[in-house]
Amino acid sequence: MSVSNHRGQLRALAACFLLVVLPALAEAQSRPVTAPVMRAQSLQQAPLVDGDVLGDPAWEGAEPATGFWQVQPNDGFPATQRTEVRMGFNENTVYIGVVAYDTDPDRIIVSDSRRDSTLDDTDAFLVIIDGLLDRQNGFVFGTNAAGLEYDGQVVREGSGGDFGSGGGGFNLNWDGTWAVEAQISDIGWSAEFAIPFKTLRYGADDEQVWGVNFQRNIRRNNEITFWAPLDRNRNLYRVSEAGTVEGLRPPVQRNLKVTPYVLGKAQRGGELSGTETDTEFGFDIKYSITPSLTLDATYNTDFAQVEVDDQQVNLDRFNLFFPEKRPFFLENAGQFSVGNAQEVELFFSRRIGIGDDGEQLPIDGGLRLSGKIGDTTNVGLLYMRSDAVDGIAPQNDFAVARVNQELPNRSAIGAIFVSRDGDGSFITPPQDDENQSYAIDGRWGIGENILLSGWAGRSSTPGLNGDDHAFSLGGTYSSAKYESRLFYTEVGGDFNPEVGFLTRSEYRKADGFILRRIRPDDLWGLLEIRPHVSYRGFWDFDGFQETGFLHLDTHWEFKSGMEIHTGVNFTRDGVKDPFDIVDGVTIQPDTYDHAEGQIVFWTNEAAPLSFNLRTVIGGRFGGDRVSVEPGLVYRIGETFSSELSVNYNDFDLPVPNGDFDVTLASLRLSYSFTPKILLQALVQYNDIDEVLATNLRFSWLRSANSGLFIVYNEIDERYPGAPPRGRELIIKFSHIFDVFN
Repeated sequence: MSVSNHRGQLRALAACFLLVVLPALAEAQSRPVTAPVMRAQSLQQAPLVDGDVLGDPAWEGAEPATGFWQVQPNDGFPATQRTEVRMGFNENTVYIGVVAYDTDPDRIIVSDSRRDSTLDDTDAFLVIIDGLLDRQNGFVFGTNAAGLEYDGQVVREGSGGDFGSGGGGFNLNWDGTWAVEAQISDIGWSAEFAIPFKTLRYGADDEQVWGVNFQRNIRRNNEITFWAPLDRNRNLYRVSEAGTVEGLRPPVQRNLKVTPYVLGKAQRGGELSGTETDTEFGFDIKYSITPSLTLDATYNTDFAQVEVDDQQVNLDRFNLFFPEKRPFFLENAGQFSVGNAQEVELFFSRRIGIGDDGEQLPIDGGLRLSGKIGDTTNVGLLYMRSDAVDGIAPQNDFAVARVNQELPNRSAIGAIFVSRDGDGSFITPPQDDENQSYAIDGRWGIGENILLSGWAGRSSTPGLNGDDHAFSLGGTYSSAKYESRLFYTEVGGDFNPEVGFLTRSEYRKADGFILRRIRPDDLWGLLEIRPHVSYRGFWDFDGFQETGFLHLDTHWEFKSGMEIHTGVNFTRDGVKDPFDIVDGVTIQPDTYDHAEGQIVFWTNEAAPLSFNLRTVIGGRFGGDRVSVEPGLVYRIGETFSSELSVNYNDFDLPVPNGDFDVTLASLRLSYSFTPKILLQALVQYNDIDEVLATNLRFSWLRSANSGLFIVYNEIDERYPGAPPRGRELIIKFSHIFDVFN
């Protein structure tokens, strides 16, 4: 495929973008939306919080919100089952009582009870609370009939995907202090939430109006319903279209929480000559300066309880992205995000306390001020210090300053400054060991469906005085029937955000996407068909194309929960310098044009046993590649869950030793004794490095993410001459002390 062909495809894609947007604009403006309103009840006594809403006299007099509307399977139709939601409050707590009526309670599906497990595969109820009524941000709380605790933080209506992304997203790793209980009865199932005002963010008025929306999933017929009606392309994060709750009277908040931890560790094997033991102590402090502005402090921070990274195999020449999992860095992380998700990010918190090869570096401590000043100004200030580790990293001071001014209709403008100041111990000859990067960013919502966004940044690094700029500009269109985007990104050769993330440097990129949603009437059991086309291309500044990817696909989603994707890809890889795809196999400079077929398939994920498969067959670097990724999930009720996945790649390349295969396998097992007590195992095998890694974790949560954690890690390197297997046992206990409770 020639360069001119790729350019022609890009021009055609831009033309298709306009052809889709123009008729979609006319289609989207005709849908009226009236957001519902409910009133919160001042409760004379606190509910018992045992899940029995109708039998609790505390709820007497509370008027329920009803009238839920489907987005699937029958878009715009009333829900098939009645749902009642009551909201009440006392001087300390917001209470939510849910009655999910069901004419066939025996068919209620409960698939998991682990904290923050997905609620897509189970009957579930979720609520989003926008306490500041800014119509862009909020907190999500959810549960199922087993009383699972699910919570997260929404920033900028979830735009940008999950965290680690630039611009916003949904932060599932945010863990608040709250409680929920649920029960199944002959009328269906019910649940009671108790959410302390201290867990939320809200204004200073005596009586307040908050944004809220409720979602109920009825999994046996794949039904998703909302209290405030939404188009089929929206989800609960669409805060701008939420309903409202009136009559809330929060207290003047006094919030000071101290979370100390103690930790004991024993290590042996690997490079150690014997067994080494260590004990540590540290703490986190959270203080609410105002109900919407929080100061966090941490000393001797440790993240032993966090699940290890999923192993990845790099079969290309660009950097791999590993998401942030550490809770301290994930709270309000969306406020610090500027850039393109997992591609070019001005600030990436994994640069703090984690080495280049994934080693944990000691964090002495830090401060973070984050939240809102007034009604529309978001601020974020972060300072952290990591200690030096001989041969791995110097001592570093990190600082981040972020401000973002929200504007009407999902719009905003902001700026960020990021700095690293090292002690110079890794610089020879000695010189300034520092780096700064800074950027401005903005977004402009037009109507309900159009969002224009962009950012522009620079970096400053001693010794790099060339082209140190980067920027991105584009827009998205999203309606019930159409989805499209068009973006342009440019990154200079000396743009170097050392506390950020780059997959590659020195490029120009064009990215386009068009999708059509079709809801057929009773055709083969189909719920939705989504034909789409996308293209992304990377060029260097001399016009040489390094990557081209044209993707033509159709998603076939069935009412049963099964889904099939059938696609074809046309690829271009322009290799300028030789690189080893694996040890001993070198890809030579050339331009490689190929085609490949792609099939993705999964069965109903709510079933006790489900299967998924992703297969790509075609050309790669002048030869052939077969990629197969099967997965198997088996669950027993809400207590036991297992997941086996394999990533297998077979290459036949026209270079010496070009016939090779790569396998990466993982097995996850978990058993929930209760929603707060969990035993989990993760075993991973990588045959390229011949490494078998095991991570065992026992957790007994008391509140939010605090409690008892017992962690066992083992690394077994199986190649000849490898050191003895390394073993590590960690016992950690933390507890949240609420000073003003």
